[in-house]
Amino acid sequence: MNEISYVVVFPNDFSKNKISQLIDNIKKILKIKDQKFSSVKRDGDVILIDANDPVFASSAVNLLFGVKKVAIARQIKNNFEEIVSEITSVGGNLLLKGERFLVKVEGESKGFFTKDVELAATSSIIEKKSSMDAKPGTEEDYDKMLYTYLTKNNAYVCIFSDKGLGGIPLLSENQNTICAVYDEISAISCFETIKQGFNTKIIVCYRQKSELMNLAKMLNHIIPRLVKREIELEFFHIRVMGSGTKSHLAFVNSVLEVMICISKEKKTSYISIAVSPLLFSSDFIDRSIKHVFENGLIPVLPMSGIDDRLFSDAKEIGLEKNIQKIKKSISIKANQMPSSSSKIVNESIRSKKVVTIKVGPNNVHDILDSLDEDH
Repeated sequence: MNEISYVVVFPNDFSKNKISQLIDNIKKILKIKDQKFSSVKRDGDVILIDANDPVFASSAVNLLFGVKKVAIARQIKNNFEEIVSEITSVGGNLLLKGERFLVKVEGESKGFFTKDVELAATSSIIEKKSSMDAKPGTEEDYDKMLYTYLTKNNAYVCIFSDKGLGGIPLLSENQNTICAVYDEISAISCFETIKQGFNTKIIVCYRQKSELMNLAKMLNHIIPRLVKREIELEFFHIRVMGSGTKSHLAFVNSVLEVMICISKEKKTSYISIAVSPLLFSSDFIDRSIKHVFENGLIPVLPMSGIDDRLFSDAKEIGLEKNIQKIKKSISIKANQMPSSSSKIVNESIRSKKVVTIKVGPNNVHDILDSLDEDH
């Protein structure tokens, strides 16, 4: 049997009409990560990557939005006997002694039902791999899933698969937006902005230099999603004194003013603001949105409908240790709307430092070195 292994990319439901953009992004991320590949092409609703190193290629692709799942799979013909035989073979290699397994087959079947393949492959594994004492599981209870996807002419029997990030492919919106990162919540908001397909320009705002290390670590998890070899970041020192809710809101307001100034300077129509009903009162959110509109700009609210997914996205950008801090922030509803000082905003604009880094394993060090910070 002539078996060919591919990296198989499964677009999510929101990306099936944007597959050409997703293919462009896949080619870009593979080149950025120096992963050699022969081709990136469609087969029905999935995308196939013929890569020199499928493991590293699949890892690179899983940085992209618009993906439901990434798998390394063997390609065979869409033929009942071949599919059953291949699932049996793969199952024999993947299953450990005594494990409960589930055979799942989806896609386009030719002259048979996918359920028939599932039953036949399950029986074949039990019969031919009896020494392993592997047992069939259920949809709710299994140790390993043996997944196969069928297209019109081919079948892809998965050896390995990993869950994707969801969202839609970067640049799908064909709109540029400004996004500020200044704490954990704003980092998640920036992550969500990219996830919604916007071409995102990131600025970084801070009150004290001691915050820069933590901000650089958060940026390290965000900037690879921008699918660029080099990223230009702009840093602004916003000197808002004090502590507590009122001081924090004054800082958030000043960040918004800086974003408005930068957006006008760069002629960008959209501003992504990190406000959510989980954190702020509706009055605060309404005033922020109104202020953006009054400046002839369009607000993007990536966290307007977010729920518990906020915590899973926090983990995705390396904020596992900050979950309790994020929960504490959510528990404080912000109602005040302090005005921003024009002096503070003007000083912040003048403090701008532009940092250009080549995206790679040394992002944190490169950012801090460019800012002349000890680390």
